Amino acid sequence: MFSSPTPAPGSRAIATNALRNAGLIGSDRDATMRDATDKPGGRKASSKIRSHRPRVIDIKDLRTPRLKAAMQAGPSEPLSIRGAGMRSSRIAPLGTSRVRTKTKPVEVWREVVRKRWNPENQFLNLESLIDEEVLKKNNLSPPGYGGGVKDAAVIFKLAKELEPKVVRTLSLGNNKFQGIHLQLLSHYLPDVVNLSLQNNNIRTLKELDYLASRKGRLLNLKELVLTGNPVQINSVGQDGGEKYRRDVTSRFTSLEVLDQVAIAQIAFDGPGPSTAPAAKPTASTFPVEMGPSFITGVDGGIVSNFLVRFFNAMDTQRSLLLDAYDPNATFSFSANTTIAARARVQGFHSSMPNQKKLSWSDWLAGGSRNLQRVGNNFDRALSSLHVGAEDAVKALVALPGTKHDITGPPERFCLDSFPVVLGHGMGLLLTVHGQFTEVGAEGIRSFDRSFVLMPAPEGSRYVLALYHSRDDVAHLPLCFLLPASSAKLNGWDVVIVSDQWTVRVYSSHEAWKPGPLLVQALSRREQQAQNVTSAPALQQLTFDQQSQAALAAMPEPQRNLVIQVCQQTRLNVRFAVDCLTGNGWDLNRAITNFEQVKVCVLVFAFEDESHPFFIDDFV
Repeated sequence: MFSSPTPAPGSRAIATNALRNAGLIGSDRDATMRDATDKPGGRKASSKIRSHRPRVIDIKDLRTPRLKAAMQAGPSEPLSIRGAGMRSSRIAPLGTSRVRTKTKPVEVWREVVRKRWNPENQFLNLESLIDEEVLKKNNLSPPGYGGGVKDAAVIFKLAKELEPKVVRTLSLGNNKFQGIHLQLLSHYLPDVVNLSLQNNNIRTLKELDYLASRKGRLLNLKELVLTGNPVQINSVGQDGGEKYRRDVTSRFTSLEVLDQVAIAQIAFDGPGPSTAPAAKPTASTFPVEMGPSFITGVDGGIVSNFLVRFFNAMDTQRSLLLDAYDPNATFSFSANTTIAARARVQGFHSSMPNQKKLSWSDWLAGGSRNLQRVGNNFDRALSSLHVGAEDAVKALVALPGTKHDITGPPERFCLDSFPVVLGHGMGLLLTVHGQFTEVGAEGIRSFDRSFVLMPAPEGSRYVLALYHSRDDVAHLPLCFLLPASSAKLNGWDVVIVSDQWTVRVYSSHEAWKPGPLLVQALSRREQQAQNVTSAPALQQLTFDQQSQAALAAMPEPQRNLVIQVCQQTRLNVRFAVDCLTGNGWDLNRAITNFEQVKVCVLVFAFEDESHPFFIDDFV
């Protein structure tokens, strides 16, 4: 019905160029649109597509305004024909950028931090960062929602740069933070006083070490909120959260409020709290000095005889201790495998011979009752408590052999003993700290042992005997309660009611050395230098054979006191004993009394050699 007019020569080339300049076709499609007049020789280029009809997609593309303008341009408009007009529309005005610059992520975070900062209250609110529109607009993911540790570090660093004041209150709630995201918080924001980590993803107490283990960090932290974290939610159902609160407060010792509940504090009458930041402790000693061994309310000879017999049997034949334990006695031991901080500083575990040969395997396998290892295992806790003399001695025999050098230097052992209520009567609490050599490895371990003793009754141990009478036709057994070798008959003045033994890594007897009690651990070189400067004369003290014999005959506690008096006063053994006897064997009173009469003693020594204290009596 209708016929299309014949296109003018060259019109196809015009359309092709317009499409090419518009970016709608490539060079590989140009051949299908060429006319014979466009190529020398008048021959068309070969092509698989021979139809000159425009494709459907081309027709649709012609609907765009820019393409219509190109197609409607006539021969009198060469710039429009060749697409120059369209190119000129793309040229930006002079002085403007043709490509839009993307905002840097750090600038986006800076904007967020500044927007949420309240300088008047020194409060930085970084809750629910996932809802921040600026982050969504710039396709940034906050930590916990795809962002990592570096993103968290950037946030904390930008918070440090806030002015004019430092951040005192910081809220990081509802962010799905884990402990690892917080590892640089204390580095950039050490002055935080109130910290909220509510509704995050902190699962274990160990994750809090990212905050607490940094030395000198978060010393001013007063309030911490962990509600809504798995570590807090799971703890409530166990023991009401008591262990959780203890563990958190032990990590952050300055805390006053945890999860909006005040922490019980030991209060003293005095001035009100100061608003100044807590200062780092600088004291090197405690205000009260370490005293010597303390024995009161009991004859020192009883204690000395018991310890000598007990440790001799412990080191040679432990089965002989059967009479030393009450029939209903309890015994347990605990292996503490952790190297103490002081011992680590002094390097005993690596510098002393044979220490690396020691192993804890036999101790742990022998039923160690270390409750940190036992945990909530009730059966294990029950089986590691040995009840009865036979069970106690059996457990002792199974443990590694020991050698206690009780005849060696007395300063290697420290003991305290005093009466305690035991049932309806009185008993004796005896604690011993010292060291022993483990047989086989020949390494040295430290130990602490607590005994509860009571006087040994006559015939204190019995055995149950079964006797069959030959005259009885039925041969029914007869039961007899026969007295066995009693503790009293075997030389034990007291018997053990309770025995708790802790074996630990060697940490030196300097811990209970009389004198200033150190707060900070000293290295071995510092300790040796201190010993040389503080008491050079004590190392040179010697006794003649008669004095040594007199010391050997004394009970251990009294011998220690006599040696200390000799060291501090330069008196010989005989008059050191007299000095202590006249002052009730109280070391402090004896030393004080000697200092008061020292001048008179020396005067009498020079003027009258018949005076009890004359110059030759000094060592």
